[in-house]
Amino acid sequence: MADDKVVVRDLMVRGVIGINDWEREVEQDILVNLTMYTDLRKAGASDDIEDTVNYRTAAKSVIDHIKSHQPFTVEALATDIAQICLEQPNVKRVKVRVEKPGALRFAQSVGVEIEREASDLA
Repeated sequence: MADDKVVVRDLMVRGVIGINDWEREVEQDILVNLTMYTDLRKAGASDDIEDTVNYRTAAKSVIDHIKSHQPFTVEALATDIAQICLEQPNVKRVKVRVEKPGALRFAQSVGVEIEREASDLA
């Protein structure tokens, strides 16, 4: 059976990211999408937040991390976010997409998408 998903779409956060000097001086928009894989059967039957993935807690942790860290690459940020999500109760696997809107002329955004499970980050 395939895992169920808890999805956070288009979480826009401002933070410092990039390798150029000017990128280290100003906050930029960072767009984050999360797909956290879990089993939602128990939560569906119990209607109890403890039996599911609390997307608010996960999103707040991601926002706090972006605001307090200043990675050079979207790859590093995506890996950090994957770790944060995998530390949430009931998350088995996560897909993380991190994009920098407007970072490349003629492109809406550039970014990376990774998929990790706990054993990948140990």
